[in-house]
Amino acid sequence: MCYSIYLSTNTDLDLSRNNSDLVHLMKESVPQRYRSLLRYPNQWFVGSKSVCSCTFRHLHSIELGFSEPQDWYPEDEQEIEATLIFIKIVREVVNKGYQVDCIDIWEAATQAGIVQIMVNLDQISDDQFRFYENHRFIFKSS
Repeated sequence: MCYSIYLSTNTDLDLSRNNSDLVHLMKESVPQRYRSLLRYPNQWFVGSKSVCSCTFRHLHSIELGFSEPQDWYPEDEQEIEATLIFIKIVREVVNKGYQVDCIDIWEAATQAGIVQIMVNLDQISDDQFRFYENHRFIFKSS
């Protein structure tokens, strides 16, 4: 079992041009059971250095909110860097006027357990963003 992140957008931009050792975007690698959770026609699997989506910043619960890394909660530097790359890609697409959403799924989860969250990119910095297990993120900016 592991995390999987799937992103959708209404742009035809080739997001795979941002691929690196830490982040791999693969178009239309979204399993059928998750496609209905995404709003937009262009759908991508977001992999990390571990091939799945496990090596990003994740929390089980949203209770701690968005926050930059803290000394009292050690996080792997490459997971932080991978998450920064991801949110930079999202911010770039949203700033061009396109829509973006994504889901962070623990593979044992059911669709009924997915919680929706609005992410206002004007209110959080890149280093504050992290994923929450079994959440659907809708990204917005002014």
